[in-house]
Amino acid sequence: MRLILMFTVMSILICILSACSPEESVSELTVHYPEPKQLNAFTLSDQYEQPVTNAHFLGRWNLLFLGYTSCPDICPMTLSKLTHINTKIRQLADSQVWFISVDPSRDTSAKRQAYIAYFDDTFIAATQQHKVLFPFVRDIGLIYAINEDGGSDYYVDHSASIALINPQGKLEAIFKPEFKKGEVPNINAEKMVRDFRIILEKSK
Repeated sequence: MRLILMFTVMSILICILSACSPEESVSELTVHYPEPKQLNAFTLSDQYEQPVTNAHFLGRWNLLFLGYTSCPDICPMTLSKLTHINTKIRQLADSQVWFISVDPSRDTSAKRQAYIAYFDDTFIAATQQHKVLFPFVRDIGLIYAINEDGGSDYYVDHSASIALINPQGKLEAIFKPEFKKGEVPNINAEKMVRDFRIILEKSK
């Protein structure tokens, strides 16, 4: 009788402890959508002038970052971090990094190929004309704007966040950069990898 009572008490304690343990949640730098968003159909062109579509998202996790090859700071800094982040994420799941050029006029396929090879030539460096590109970028929760003054030397304002597309081709989360006074907004690699692990566990 005493043995049965002891097992009963232990079972109750385990249930209580399980209920009281808070579910691990993502950091303040990650927006994780409770219901992943279905994306509209799109066709971009990669650095080899080959078409890439929604089908290329399927079966793996995808990290999408906006930028352009003439970008002075945020783009090279983020892509450099993404090479290390992707190495760690690949230890958890199959993944693909996408560099989406928001400057199709200047970023030719040859430029994109040379630029992305400096970081990791397995990354996809895609773009398209603005009439296709802008709706696609908006669909993945990001934004950009061209600051042209009529010349060829201009800046492009763009999101510094990274969109996460799940293996079903849906928008799963947005990894936001850290903003520190006097510094360029940048991704926190440690938090991003941790948050990806949490998202991955929740998706199982």
